[in-house]
Amino acid sequence: MSGPDDSGDVVELRVHGVSGASAAQVLDLRQIGQVAGDRNGGFYRPRPRYSESTGAHGVTLEAYRWGDLPSGTVARTLAVVFLLPFMLVNVAIWMRPANPSSEATVKSLCRVLGLTLTVLYVLAIAGVALDLVGWKCLASANCLAGRSWLSWLGGRPVGLRLAVLALVPAAAIGLIWRVSCRPGRTFEAFRAPDQGSSASRLGTVGQWDAEPLVGRMRAIHVAAAFATLDLVLLLARGAGDASAATIALAAITGVILTACVGLLCTPPLMDRAPGDQRLDRVTRTLRTAAVVLTVVVVVHVPTSSQPWPQEHGLPGYDPTLAGLFVAQTTLLAALGVVLLWHRRREHDGTPLFGLGALVVAATGISMAVAYSAELVYRMADFLDRDVPTGEGIASGPPRAYTWAIFGFFRGVLVTAIVAVLVILISRRSRRRAAAAIVAHDFPDPPAEAGPRLRQVRDAIARARFTEKLVPLAVLYGCLAGLGTATTTIGLLGQVPSDVLERTIGLPAGAITFAIAFGSWVIAAIILGLIIGGIFAYRTEPYRRHIGVLWDLGTFWPRAAHPFAPPCYSERAVPELARRITHLVERGDAVLLTGHSHGSVLLAATVLQLPPQVGDRVALLTYGSPLRRLYARLFPAYVDDAALHEIGRRVGWRWVNLWRDTDPIGGWVFSPQPSPAPGDPATAVDRRQRDPRDVLTPPGDSVAPPIHGHWQSESDEPFTEVVRELARRLGGRTDPPATPR
Repeated sequence: MSGPDDSGDVVELRVHGVSGASAAQVLDLRQIGQVAGDRNGGFYRPRPRYSESTGAHGVTLEAYRWGDLPSGTVARTLAVVFLLPFMLVNVAIWMRPANPSSEATVKSLCRVLGLTLTVLYVLAIAGVALDLVGWKCLASANCLAGRSWLSWLGGRPVGLRLAVLALVPAAAIGLIWRVSCRPGRTFEAFRAPDQGSSASRLGTVGQWDAEPLVGRMRAIHVAAAFATLDLVLLLARGAGDASAATIALAAITGVILTACVGLLCTPPLMDRAPGDQRLDRVTRTLRTAAVVLTVVVVVHVPTSSQPWPQEHGLPGYDPTLAGLFVAQTTLLAALGVVLLWHRRREHDGTPLFGLGALVVAATGISMAVAYSAELVYRMADFLDRDVPTGEGIASGPPRAYTWAIFGFFRGVLVTAIVAVLVILISRRSRRRAAAAIVAHDFPDPPAEAGPRLRQVRDAIARARFTEKLVPLAVLYGCLAGLGTATTTIGLLGQVPSDVLERTIGLPAGAITFAIAFGSWVIAAIILGLIIGGIFAYRTEPYRRHIGVLWDLGTFWPRAAHPFAPPCYSERAVPELARRITHLVERGDAVLLTGHSHGSVLLAATVLQLPPQVGDRVALLTYGSPLRRLYARLFPAYVDDAALHEIGRRVGWRWVNLWRDTDPIGGWVFSPQPSPAPGDPATAVDRRQRDPRDVLTPPGDSVAPPIHGHWQSESDEPFTEVVRELARRLGGRTDPPATPR
């Protein structure tokens, strides 16, 4: 972006949040402004004239718009929806405790959990192509009737059918491999120089070259994916022909899978500098070996002369799937033990009961299991035609998938019930606290202000429910892990309806209905995510509600799963740092204003600025989740040390505006405005009363609005802080007399 030719001014560089606002909206340079009314109906006037490049409060305006970086085409948005479990596991690795001794273990566990998602991805597609279609449907005249697109394979030898249909999961692996390679080339022009000037980990966001690590993990995951396909084919073939060739190929497959896990469990090796070509050659060789092995296995399977076993399902598939669920349960349990152990060793405790990484990882695993089970179940339902629901559940897909859907439905249902109870139980205390705030802000209100005061109280009470989401998240994470564990019951050939009817007396029909209903709930969730993913990047109000979670996930570089959505901070943070440095070097002072997630981008950027640049920079944050969300979720990256370093780097020219009605943003250092001598951090936070008043002003028909998390750059408190920080930077604060 280019700026004005003149220099020596104060440039207010605005960075928006997750709203995806246009540049004109970020700069608030609309030609008209509302003077009365509300969003549904109101009165407008032309705004006072001022320079196109200068705001009403006398500083040069500039905006950085990053809202389209996490988005893209509709196809990419859909891919992001289906790869959401990968994103969650990737976020989990950044939520590790601040204790450095846990870093290597948490990284290893999260990366191996990510690998199990890739294996599950392959097993689900193989379950459709090889088990449902190749083994069951092609052997059934009823299934093939009227399906010319399948009948050409009917009557063919089993080995040939499996070899041909193995191309489907192989093509899916190739597709995700290709898609995951594109983001690395997209952002490579925005690599930031390694300045090494910050001791905070947050200051490294966007500075490292993540592509070498992602490339190594990508090669490992592709190798594991092809090896998983090989394992499914070889187990099926080995059930009827345990020849030396089959055993040898299975042994090679096991070696490749073991090597993949072993490499991911060595973070110091995986995280080596980009110039380590030896490790890159090892991972590429592993990937090539897996691809070649797949070709050999596909050729070997149909050439065996031994008869295939007569089983209901593809031999070896059910135990493989259940074994994967056992591995995921074991890894989640190990991650929980590690997190709790290191939490006990910390004196100040950790947020989310120290289980933040476990909660998010378990949620990602749960979603992946639900996705996979729903894919297999919908395909089985399509192939089974008019088979009754109960019979289809009992004789259709593997039992592990049945337990997976039941576990997902159980987790969602129990969490929803507990959430309702928490809302009802905490309502009184939240309203009591909100009423105290309202009484402090609006003492001695007139009687006619009663309805508006209740609206303000309810808005504050709703905003305070954010803190209640912590135990709910932990509850769902634990239920998700329990749901994954119970899938192993499928190895015994039992379905949930029979087990629950025998143990606790629930009618089998009710459990069957719950499983079928849970399957449709999963389908509805997937459809909702698809619609939400599309509209989130094309409809501003919709994005404002759901974009916060999306942008939170893609803010962090891919360090646990290479197929996760790309990280936009790899471009945004270096780009901001370069622009700020350029403005200062040409003689300007820079006032950084960041709303919501924009304040997080600016925090990481400030930590990367050279000291001489920071001397000419001030910071204004509003609606900032730095303390309320990031310090809780990412304690190793956002802590008191990092926040104090940000303040020191800008000479404590930092003001943070926050409101009690905001459910996302909040205070950074202290909720109470009590400046203490020698501690400039206590003067950073400034609480804003919201709304300005509860009475309808003369000439208007409605009371002032409740802003909550909405930005309000035109409000007087905001412009006053801009003038104050501009004065502290030594710049002009009055509007120019005539446009330049």
